[in-house]
Amino acid sequence: MAIIFIRTVILYFAILISMRVMGKRQLGELEISEFIVAALIADLAATPLQDIGIPLLNGLLPILIMFCLEIIIAGLNMKSIKLRKLTYGKPEIIIRNGRIDRDSMLRNRFTVDELMQELRAQGQNDASKIAYGVLETNGQLSLILTGSEQPATASMLGAAPAETGYAHIIINDGRILDKNLALLGRDRRWLENELKRRKIKSADEVYILTLSETGNVFCQRKED
Repeated sequence: MAIIFIRTVILYFAILISMRVMGKRQLGELEISEFIVAALIADLAATPLQDIGIPLLNGLLPILIMFCLEIIIAGLNMKSIKLRKLTYGKPEIIIRNGRIDRDSMLRNRFTVDELMQELRAQGQNDASKIAYGVLETNGQLSLILTGSEQPATASMLGAAPAETGYAHIIINDGRILDKNLALLGRDRRWLENELKRRKIKSADEVYILTLSETGNVFCQRKED
């Protein structure tokens, strides 16, 4: 039992580190080659767990090799457009000026039902309102609406709203993040005054407090 536990912990961290270093995203956002690597790593890690007679190195070594191969291929893809198209493919336009490209749909084995599901997921149900629908290499559908269907922006209305700035977390579930305070030129004295102004005795009472680069503060107590 102890051997299985130790092996599980070691393989877990080996997979976690390798996937983290490779910069993997959510499963639905993986490219085909990245999905293959993830599936193979999971299978390779399971082998020494299912049979304790197999040396642990037999599971760790293939994971290391797959990790190195993915890093090398990713580096080559950064330098070669042709190789990138070969390994990742290229985006396909399946809707153009409100018309569905049937040949592109067939080529990508993308059904009408799947197309309508993707449209509904993005708040659309009428292909005629889509200027371009692009099937990305990770399987996601990107939509560009026709000009008449695009929402009005502040610039279109002649307005100039104030910049909101990026919001940094200052208190995360009662824990003060001093690094973010210093990044914004604030200190704990400023934070204490901000909490007192909101009649909060200590950071332990705060679930989240953020401060934007423009000085906007959002605060929510744990009890709210």
